[in-house]
Amino acid sequence: MPEALPSEMLEHVAERFRVLGDATRLSIVSTLLDSGEQNVGQLVELLDAGQANISKHLKVLSKAGVVTRRPEGTSAYYSVTDPSLMALCSIVCTRLREQVSAEARNFAI
Repeated sequence: MPEALPSEMLEHVAERFRVLGDATRLSIVSTLLDSGEQNVGQLVELLDAGQANISKHLKVLSKAGVVTRRPEGTSAYYSVTDPSLMALCSIVCTRLREQVSAEARNFAI
């Protein structure tokens, strides 16, 4: 069993989950993990969302250290900087799929 976190670290953990606790931000992270580095315009198109909305969420993700911003000319390109997010997303998504599948089996009975 992993060592328990010191109580002073729990607020940092909670903040990371708050940052990730938004569907739009999760969509951005997922898209960047799947498609690699993207600029705001590309994310707007891929996510079918407004530019201001995507920019606002990218700012939150950047401030939290989840994504990094690389300026190039008049554009900025974003990528995921936290390698643990791929594993975290995989764990959560796998578990949710298992739960949905179990619920579907229960309804079929």
